[in-house]
Amino acid sequence: MGYNPDHDRVDAVDVLAEFVGAHPLATLITHDRVTPQADLVPLLIVDDAEAPSGKALVGHVARANPLWEDGKHVGTSLATFGGGEHYISPTWYPSKAEHHRVVPTWNYLVVHAWGPLVVHDDPKWVRGVVARLTGAMEAGRDNPWRMGQAPGDYIDDMLTKIVGISLPIERFEGRFKVSSHRTDSDRLGARGGVVRESEGHAHDELAEAMTNPPRREE
Repeated sequence: MGYNPDHDRVDAVDVLAEFVGAHPLATLITHDRVTPQADLVPLLIVDDAEAPSGKALVGHVARANPLWEDGKHVGTSLATFGGGEHYISPTWYPSKAEHHRVVPTWNYLVVHAWGPLVVHDDPKWVRGVVARLTGAMEAGRDNPWRMGQAPGDYIDDMLTKIVGISLPIERFEGRFKVSSHRTDSDRLGARGGVVRESEGHAHDELAEAMTNPPRREE
């Protein structure tokens, strides 16, 4: 990403992969040499020994979506994954009472993955990636859906309407902006404000990251 201060940057592949696994809906940005395009696409992170990072993203798009066609994904593509975010009020910092040298900001968690988009217009590959995606998304449910529950001819027909894609990750980077450059008291004061004003998993995740800022790759 263009601007990512050392105190916010996360390079540890295992931390980034875990985040992507928890937030699989990517904004996939491609370019056709004229205009950038952004598509929302669920992507699964998998091991890939040939990728520079050791990881790749796999998924599929509608055949009607021109994203997969020749000339529509030129050069390097970018997948972004977002998590919790929240406005940070200066009133939450204990240091405000001492010197008032504080201003508002916004905290958030985001991961970016760059790489060449690879098209897999192959029924066997597409069936396999759909099975992996649904297996991951349905995991933990009381009655998980499986492809075998639907009529075979229906699944075969639906598979003709999508095209597989993968993105071997050449560059993998996160920005976890969680007030880690401030004093512990200010950071935890801001965390308290986030907890008081918000509900839900995404904000809980941000609050946890503000409690224990993630480690960087050493």
